[in-house]
Amino acid sequence: MDLSKIAVSINKAINTQEVAVKEKHARTCILGTHHEKGAHTFWAAVNRLPLSSNAVLCWKFCHVFHKLLRDGHPNVIKDSMRNKADLTDMSRMWGHLSEGYGKLCSIYLKLLITKMEFHIKNPRFPGNLQMSNRQLDEAGENDVNNFFQLTVEMFDYLECELNLFLGVFSSLDMSRSVSVTAAGQCRLAPLIQVILDCSHLYDYTVKLLFKLHSCLPADTLQGHRDRFQEQFKKLKSLFYRSSNLQYFKRLIQIPQLPENPPNFLRASALSEHISPVVVIPAESSSPESEHVVETDDLVDTDVPVLPAPLETKFDDLFGTSAAIDPFNFNSQNGMRKDDKDRLIEQLTREIQALKEELESFRLESGRLCQALRGRVNELEAELAEQSHLRLQAVGESEFLKAELDDLRRVREDTEKEQRSLTEIERKAQANEQRYTKLKEKYTELVQSHADLLRKNAEVTRQMTVARAAQDEVEAVRKEMQEKVKAAQEGADRQEREQLEHLQELQRELVSSRAELDSLKTSMASSQQSGEVLGTQLAALESEKAELVQSLSKVEAELAARGEELERVQSSLVTERESRVKSAETLQNQLNEKESREQALESQLAAARWASLQGAVEEAEKIIQDSLAQIDDPAHISCTSSADYLASRCQASLECMERLNSTRVAFLADNTGVSELVRAVTQSGHLVGDTIVQGSATSHMVPVEQADALSESVKVCGAEALALLGQMKQQDGLAAADSGKLKAALEAVLAMAEKLRPRGLELQQGELGDLVEQEMAATSAAVESAAARIEEMLNKSRAVDTGIKMEVNERILASCTELMQAIKELILSSKDLQRDIVESGRGAASMKEFYAKNSRWTEGLISASKAVGWGATVMVDAADLVVQGKGKFEELMVCSHEIAASTAQLVAASKVKADKDSTKLHRLQQASRGVTQATAAVVASTKSGKSQIEETDTMDFSSMTLTQIKRQEMDAQVLVLELETRLQKERERLGELRKKHYELAGVAEGWGEDEEGTG
Repeated sequence: MDLSKIAVSINKAINTQEVAVKEKHARTCILGTHHEKGAHTFWAAVNRLPLSSNAVLCWKFCHVFHKLLRDGHPNVIKDSMRNKADLTDMSRMWGHLSEGYGKLCSIYLKLLITKMEFHIKNPRFPGNLQMSNRQLDEAGENDVNNFFQLTVEMFDYLECELNLFLGVFSSLDMSRSVSVTAAGQCRLAPLIQVILDCSHLYDYTVKLLFKLHSCLPADTLQGHRDRFQEQFKKLKSLFYRSSNLQYFKRLIQIPQLPENPPNFLRASALSEHISPVVVIPAESSSPESEHVVETDDLVDTDVPVLPAPLETKFDDLFGTSAAIDPFNFNSQNGMRKDDKDRLIEQLTREIQALKEELESFRLESGRLCQALRGRVNELEAELAEQSHLRLQAVGESEFLKAELDDLRRVREDTEKEQRSLTEIERKAQANEQRYTKLKEKYTELVQSHADLLRKNAEVTRQMTVARAAQDEVEAVRKEMQEKVKAAQEGADRQEREQLEHLQELQRELVSSRAELDSLKTSMASSQQSGEVLGTQLAALESEKAELVQSLSKVEAELAARGEELERVQSSLVTERESRVKSAETLQNQLNEKESREQALESQLAAARWASLQGAVEEAEKIIQDSLAQIDDPAHISCTSSADYLASRCQASLECMERLNSTRVAFLADNTGVSELVRAVTQSGHLVGDTIVQGSATSHMVPVEQADALSESVKVCGAEALALLGQMKQQDGLAAADSGKLKAALEAVLAMAEKLRPRGLELQQGELGDLVEQEMAATSAAVESAAARIEEMLNKSRAVDTGIKMEVNERILASCTELMQAIKELILSSKDLQRDIVESGRGAASMKEFYAKNSRWTEGLISASKAVGWGATVMVDAADLVVQGKGKFEELMVCSHEIAASTAQLVAASKVKADKDSTKLHRLQQASRGVTQATAAVVASTKSGKSQIEETDTMDFSSMTLTQIKRQEMDAQVLVLELETRLQKERERLGELRKKHYELAGVAEGWGEDEEGTG
């Protein structure tokens, strides 16, 4: 491939025309890098271009360079790193521009520099970022630290891509079809490369984050997850907005990201991840191969095309017009179309253009509707996400509550078990005491039995066997005593059995005692009873054997019960230890939760106090700035009115009350900080405005009053700063007192009240009555004027004839129409005023409304007086004109004065009216009627004057030359006198108007309700 051809393609691709780069030129540049295995030719051509002086040229260079980095030879990145410093300087230079292509060029150059640095640090990644999963694992070299750093670099890379995306969209006017214009396509074309990069970066970032979460704790990657969430929302929104543009629909298929971001805390979510795939249609035409869509291509006029039979139906019936029509002069004589045909064609073209424009508006409105629907869907999705998060939070809260309830139940069960174990120990102690008592009783029995044995020592040797048997019984009893000691913790049933056995032994002892007594008696009586004793001893031996067997059984049962008791005790001990451990764990969790809550409470309190301090400092700055303006020389020219100063003082006093109440509420619960911040900020603004307005008002009053007023506003500012200084300290917030500031504001208000004008001040009750009286007087004056005009018209018809009667009738008729128009205007004004009072007075009476809006009411009174006076004066002037004693000019001046007075009345009425009120439209129509009637009066007066002057013809036929010369000189002198008098009268009129405005301004308070000091 010829290098010169590559250079030509580079210059064609990078030019100053605000159109998209043509694909064929960009493709030639890419093939050239593969041909020469580098970008030397590209940079040699680019270095000769004035990229720093033309923003469009630099923008198209960035587009072509981005394509080369993606699809060019791999050595393009290495060759381009030599120009990194120049690109950085150019980005910094274009960054000084805040709008247009300059800002976009700065962002694009930063993206390209970031892309080159990324590929230099990670050479395994190709320029187009297409890699397999195995290659992605090899890029990190199976080292978690490398994957961690690689993820951070991809975040930075994707952040630059998103910044360019947002910059291009913010620079476009999305209310118009920018994607079909050449300028819009020039800005949107590079976003195709950005979309391709973003799809791969998003996919790799998701996979790397899943890999990191499988190796590292979730807390370590919290920053990564937060950054991914932010970039996910931006990328999803940008993909959605791009997919709705007509330009991208023809060139690229943009993927849609999932509704919610992946859950990296769940490893199985990786299988649900679908890599976004950007599809570029193979047969789609590039933007540069198509013509830029013009208005004709956008508009579909929807005019149906008639079929051929319908088009030729006329010709079939009457023949072709071109060959047979005898009236077709163009074909017969070769003449041009006449004016009518040209007009028809022109109108047809205009209609067609209007149809196209209408259709373009329709398409644009449809596009806007679609964009709004998309935005609504986005908002609905965000709302659904927020609802899901809220439900999830509620579920977690319920889960924690349930877990806490379980822990409480476990603790209660543990306490119950502890109480049951205590009860068992208490029962065991009671059993042990019972056994001790039985043991004592048994010991007494043994002692008594020993006594019996000692008494029977003297029994004969026949009793030796009985004594031996007794010894054996005693040994058995001792052995049973030891075994009973080993069974101390037996059950109640076993104890009852022991009691039964003991009772049996007692009965046996009693029976043996009785037998011994009988033996004694028998031994004392006779020696022959030995045989009977022998038999009795044999019976005792048999009973002894039975007792031994029963004791062995009891011992076995006692041993079994003892083992079972030991097992129960060991299980109780282990369970008690586990319960104690779980209770300690729960207590630790509760303590940690309480400590976290306390920390959050402290942070929240600190944030509240910081916001309050910021508001107080801002208020101090405002007041200090206002105090500084008092001594500023530039402020001397600023003026204000006493009424406006009084209104500012009143608003400041009301704000002081609200500030005090919010301060008390904040000190009570420390939660209402927002209301206190709002009150502090508003009080700072209002007090500062009061200071500025007081200084401006002092420029309009005498020196002594001005000095006093300036000193008062300075004191007000000092007290305000002192109050804010107390509120900055936590200890001083409770002791902050606004009483001194209120006193200073009240002093300023009192001085403002003294300085207010007293021109038309009335009592509240008198002001409302005066409005009605003046409107009624004006209506009466107009009615009287109309009656007088009618009377003068009748007199003129009876006395005058000819031209004079015609002139008088025309003038009086126009005056009558003017009176009727004024009457209609007054009625409309009354209706509008009644509507204004009804809608604005609320629960107050009409007189209270007029008194509250005194300046507006005084304006209405003044306008009504002017209208009535003008009507009376005009009737007098018309009477003199009809009688021949007046001047036509006086009548014209009166007409203009009436027009001005009615305009004043309309302006005074519509000040407080609703702009959509029907009564206001009626008043405006009546005002236009008065204007037209005034013009008719002036026109009829001028016409009558000209007719009368024409009758007085100048006849100089009988005059001599000397007389004519004399008359000429007299005329010149009169002209000079009249010109001098006219000039003086004009000056006098100007002075009169100036004085009238001053007096009217003082009397009616003009300009006092305007805000500002100018």
